[in-house]
Amino acid sequence: MTDNKNKKNARDRNQVAVGESYEVDYLARELGLTRWKVEEAISKVGNDREDLIK
Repeated sequence: MTDNKNKKNARDRNQVAVGESYEVDYLARELGLTRWKVEEAISKVGNDREDLIK
């Protein structure tokens, strides 16, 4: 299912959509990590942004 850009609520911002490569790439750049490391972290702790940043 694609990301609906018309929805303007915070629920979508709290999670990283693993199926959307631009979201994973963005998080990788922000954290200074490789895409592979971000995907590995998502598989371990889930896709909640706060959990990933910790």
